[in-house]
Amino acid sequence: MAFNLLKKFDRSNYQDDLNRSHKPDSRIVIFTGLLVLFGLVVIYAIGPARANVLNHAYGSDYSSNYFFIKQLISIAIAVVVFVLMSKISYKFWLNNAQRILILGIGSCILLAIAGLLHSPIAQCSLGACRWFELGPLGSFQPAELLKFGLVIFLAQFFAIKISAGKMNDVSETLTPLAVLIFIVSVFVIGIQRDMGTGISMIGIVLAMLVVGGINMKIGLKLGAGLLVLGVLFILIAPHRIDRVVTFLKGDNTTTSDSSSYHVEHAKIALGTGGFSGVGIGNSVEATGYLPEAINDSVFAIIGEMFGFVGSVILLSLFVGLLMRMLKILDHLHEMRLKLLVAGVFGWLASHVILNVASMLGLFPLTGITLPLLSFGGTSLIFMAAIIGLVFQLSHYTSNVKSKESSYENIGSRRGFRGTRHTSSRRSS
Repeated sequence: MAFNLLKKFDRSNYQDDLNRSHKPDSRIVIFTGLLVLFGLVVIYAIGPARANVLNHAYGSDYSSNYFFIKQLISIAIAVVVFVLMSKISYKFWLNNAQRILILGIGSCILLAIAGLLHSPIAQCSLGACRWFELGPLGSFQPAELLKFGLVIFLAQFFAIKISAGKMNDVSETLTPLAVLIFIVSVFVIGIQRDMGTGISMIGIVLAMLVVGGINMKIGLKLGAGLLVLGVLFILIAPHRIDRVVTFLKGDNTTTSDSSSYHVEHAKIALGTGGFSGVGIGNSVEATGYLPEAINDSVFAIIGEMFGFVGSVILLSLFVGLLMRMLKILDHLHEMRLKLLVAGVFGWLASHVILNVASMLGLFPLTGITLPLLSFGGTSLIFMAAIIGLVFQLSHYTSNVKSKESSYENIGSRRGFRGTRHTSSRRSS
């Protein structure tokens, strides 16, 4: 069911229903570039400490510049990917949406099999197999490809259902969606034990449902179902139960408690930073106290080095990037493109909110990267790819918001008419 949802797709419904191409939104590039540079500075500062910790703990031989150079290479690849995604027509990706999603799910299946067979191609850590080991090419996380496929596929799928007046149809829309969510949850949350990535996928789906006009009552029922599914995944994993219990304890924890060690040291890092921070290269927590300081916990290190001021500046850059996406979404006239941007918004926003909230102790620790800043190539490259696609779509926005007209069975939510060619200038 989940792999034949676009079989009856009539491509004639979407033939160049766009404004004329114009100058794109350069602020997308500015905000993205500043975030990447911010992250590169942090990795340059704490990379030597990270190398030293790993060399002492595992007997490895990382040079002091290893992590900086590797991140620099990843950034170079991400820049190329961003440019390619901004040039390759969005139609190519939408027309191959189903293939991309199947490829993402297939790669997760292959990783699961490789992990069960203890194949060296499966890179496993702490009982979780989330990466393919590709030798000199580094590693690849298939969940990122799955997220990319999910955004592209659902943009096409929901647009078809909206045009047919069936967005809230249980048998034709919601049941296939539920099946798809269950499949990706089993592989990402169940087999790969990656709750954070699973929640970000749910964030993608919810953002697209809101823009697509899901009926409120149906949306609440769907949300309740997702909550039940989430509770089940928590109950089958003891480490997730420990994290939830630690979260519920709040400040009644200490670093001597192994289950709360991570979050407590994150709070220590943020508290030590104070208003203006301890300065670049002066982080104490990055020297081996705070787990995953260069990856999932990088926001806490940023708070320690740059203080409250630096953290606010960083979050302001994310807010600026997200607001530009909403601006683009609001001035696009084709529903599938609006949905695509909504999915990217949900992807980026869920990562930022989950990462920052978990470091502040406002959400159970999930182990999720801070987009564009955390060390790691796969996440950076796919984030650059999807933002590059949004940048391409900013070529086709209008100076006026899209007009809306009601669709069948979408409750009080209003849909969108065709494009009004009011201006070829960029929206402001």
